[in-house]
Amino acid sequence: MFDVTTKSMQWGEETLTLETGKVARQADGCVIATLGETSVMAAVTFAKAPKPGFDFFPLTVHYQEKYYAAGKVPGGFFKREARPTEKETLTARLIDRPIRPLFVPGFKNEVLVMCTVLSHDLVNDPDMVAMIAASAALTISGAPFMGPIAGARVGFEDGEYVLNPTVDDMQDLRNNPDQRLDLVVAGTKDAVMMVESEAYELDEAEMLGAVKFAHDAIQPVIDLIIELAEDAAKEPFDFQAPDYSELYEAVKAAGEEQMRAAFAISDKQERTSAVSAARDAIKAALTEEQLDDSNLSSAMKKLEAGILRGDVVKTGTRIDGRKTDEVRDIVCQTGLLPRTHGSALFTRGETQGLVVTTLGTGDDEQIIDALHGNFRSNFLLHYNFPPYSVGEAGRVGPPGRREVGHGKLAWRALQAVLPAATDFPYTVRVVSEITESNGSSSMASVCGGSLSMMDAGVPLKNAVAGVAMGLILEDDGSYAILTDILGDEDHLGDMDFKVAGTENGITSLQMDIKVAGITPEIMEKALAQAKDGRMHILGEMNKALDGAADFSIHAPRIETMQVPTDKIREVIGSGGKVIREIVEVSGAKVDINDDGIIKIASPNGDSIQKAYDMIHAIVAEPEVGEVYNGKVVKIVDFGAFVNFFGKRDGLVHVSQIENRRLNHPSDVLKEGQDVKVKLLGFDDRGKVRLSMKIVDQETGEEIPQQPREKKEKSDD
Repeated sequence: MFDVTTKSMQWGEETLTLETGKVARQADGCVIATLGETSVMAAVTFAKAPKPGFDFFPLTVHYQEKYYAAGKVPGGFFKREARPTEKETLTARLIDRPIRPLFVPGFKNEVLVMCTVLSHDLVNDPDMVAMIAASAALTISGAPFMGPIAGARVGFEDGEYVLNPTVDDMQDLRNNPDQRLDLVVAGTKDAVMMVESEAYELDEAEMLGAVKFAHDAIQPVIDLIIELAEDAAKEPFDFQAPDYSELYEAVKAAGEEQMRAAFAISDKQERTSAVSAARDAIKAALTEEQLDDSNLSSAMKKLEAGILRGDVVKTGTRIDGRKTDEVRDIVCQTGLLPRTHGSALFTRGETQGLVVTTLGTGDDEQIIDALHGNFRSNFLLHYNFPPYSVGEAGRVGPPGRREVGHGKLAWRALQAVLPAATDFPYTVRVVSEITESNGSSSMASVCGGSLSMMDAGVPLKNAVAGVAMGLILEDDGSYAILTDILGDEDHLGDMDFKVAGTENGITSLQMDIKVAGITPEIMEKALAQAKDGRMHILGEMNKALDGAADFSIHAPRIETMQVPTDKIREVIGSGGKVIREIVEVSGAKVDINDDGIIKIASPNGDSIQKAYDMIHAIVAEPEVGEVYNGKVVKIVDFGAFVNFFGKRDGLVHVSQIENRRLNHPSDVLKEGQDVKVKLLGFDDRGKVRLSMKIVDQETGEEIPQQPREKKEKSDD
């Protein structure tokens, strides 16, 4: 019934297995990849004819994590998987980016790639397993896919690269000083296709070494996919790339001169209008048959790309007049918004981000429900890209894959310089509102985010800047690397290479390419050129910061205190009664974790101090010889019981009330009276002994005691 093909190999410390022929047999290709005990099924289907009217390649990639894979039941009211999580969205993008450029040019049939996590051993992250499964499924499907690719994750510990580090090793790198890198690389046999990373100030050589290490590590995986395809691949789909050379020549003849003049305009809005006018002029010169040709948009793009790309490689001058290694003019401003905790406006040419920082308490931490367990994040970064930022009127909806991906890239870049939670016990939320865009708004979010947090008083280890690099690679091997690319250079170029970091090293690296990979030599040169650009941007950012920013008066103040873990129950009280009373009386927010770390937050310093004193009175032990404020709670014949230290009571014996003989304590005391007492010590049964008579009841100062005179012996 089943025609099963299985291939296995040892990869790192685990066995990697690829299997096809048993599940989802009606898909064009289905492979279950297993690493350790983590299994992901990738199913590929593609339409056998293009949809009329499509002038783009309609590839859709989905990645789904099923909670049963880790033996969990989903949370929420419906108890089933709902909309994609951030991890699922980001992983779908990870898979899409390296496979999209490898489909035969001109192929515009719908393609669906669905990756489903079936089993998760909580050790091996399923994202790389999914990428391998998707590549294998595409390779055997018969689709015009020029793969295979493979992907690997790399860590960096004690100066050594680590292949496929565990989920725990990559969790919360900021608090794991032994791990300095979480790098994902995808590539073909000959070249790197995609890079994504979170790094902790690695230098360019260390980062390039990690990329090379990963590319070497995926070679046997690519060989394994080829072995699987040799035994299980379907017949290649009969597809011939359309020949639109005649249409291209007609388009070129009709509008090359006008299009070249349009691209010579440096202002984006004027250039966009001129390019649009050139397109209209070209269409006006074409026949009805040529206008109906589905390859018209491809011919137009080829003309535009040829003009932009050829001029840059030949002359070294770009459409806005800059040299290849030149950064656009930068203007930085902080403290724009009066009521926010921190704000910055970062403008680089025609790209601008208004970035705002908000400081919150532990209650504001994000709880993330993942297959490997729930965890909390005290750093949030959200990126918004409204239509007006590019001069368009479009639909506004919830964040899409692009917004999630750009926000995560900026998050990774800034994560490395945040202070430890023990030093800065705040939840930090950064929001980047892109108000203008013409190239690399994610890197503007990094620069603006760094400035905004500094304006909010967040003690970052170093300022962070980011720059986007581009590549134009011609058929004859000549190329140009572009610093700080424009939107047109991104759209018509061959690479989008984003590098963010401090003056000490790289904190994030992301690379996407539209050709069949780039060589290590090109990447090395791009990294070096990006470092020069980053240093220039950091210099411009420093001009906007005049020393340390004042902490906003609108931000909550947070103090931390450590209590013994065996005292946590006393602070919380039965059913939370004690901690609720502390919050109500003091007016401060109080948060306590399982390690006994208590965070007290309030804009009012007196409220913080009051809560601190109340908690201290509960957990601390009274010291012999100290004077305390107390309240009489009960009067008896032999003295008075005084509440003097939190809930602790002690006895003031009648002989210790005043320096005179009293008939009864009630002669001078009454219940509820405030008094000052000195702790004398504890009796044999552990009972507290207090004294009033040796303390000045007005000032609380201890009264010096006169030494008793010794009686002289009588000679009688």
